[in-house]
Amino acid sequence: METYYEYRHLVGFEETNLVGNVYYVNYMRWQGRCREMFLRDRAPAVLTDIRDDLKLFTLRCECEFFTEITAFDELSIRMRLEDLTQTQISFAFDYVRLRDGFEELVARGRQRVACMRGPNTDTRPTRVPEALRTALSQYVMPTAPGGPARPVLESLREG
Repeated sequence: METYYEYRHLVGFEETNLVGNVYYVNYMRWQGRCREMFLRDRAPAVLTDIRDDLKLFTLRCECEFFTEITAFDELSIRMRLEDLTQTQISFAFDYVRLRDGFEELVARGRQRVACMRGPNTDTRPTRVPEALRTALSQYVMPTAPGGPARPVLESLREG
């Protein structure tokens, strides 16, 4: 059983700068794309909820770069659940280059999202939908002893 949700991506020329390496903003785009594909594949009921009134606001997004990647590098963007509260979700992302049967961690990112409802002039926090909690439950990020995994699992059960 996989402990992460995987989105595969082949880097194109349009994602590189004049020097030939990937422009940093694309890492953020790939986080968003991975999250979207997760909803499509694992929590389609949440997409219906988004069409109605649910909003997923990205509160924080970050990425730490370890090595450069270039056009035609094949990537596996691996998303895990890092933290879950009643109204917010934290995701962790590993960017792994796949080459000749080897895997190389090239970057690591995080993203914090708030669930909101209401019109744009009066948007308020709302509970993470049960369908999303359920879908995320199999992707809890492994941690060191005493780390946050236990509270995450408890919050998943609280629903």
